[in-house]
Amino acid sequence: MPNIKSAKKRVLVAEVRTARNKARNSALKTSIKKANAAIETNAADKVEVVKAAVKSIDQAAAKGIIHKNCAAHKKSAMIKKLNAAE
Repeated sequence: MPNIKSAKKRVLVAEVRTARNKARNSALKTSIKKANAAIETNAADKVEVVKAAVKSIDQAAAKGIIHKNCAAHKKSAMIKKLNAAE
C-alpha cells in the first residue's frame, strides 16, 4: 500500500477506471455477440442490431477501450458477415 497521498489517490482512481473499462468492454462484447447471433439466425432486425454493435465498437475505440485498428477490423468482419448473409 502506498504511503504518499497522491499515490493513494492514484490507486483509487485506477480502481474506478478499471471497473469502468471492464463494464464498457463487457457491454461491447455483448453487443458483438448479439449482432453475430442475429446474423446467424437471420433475424428480421439484424441490420439494426449490427448498427448498434458498430456504434458500440466506435464508442469503445473513442474511449480507448480498444485500438482504432482493432475497431476497424471488428466492424469490417461484421459487415462482411452481414453482407454474406443477405
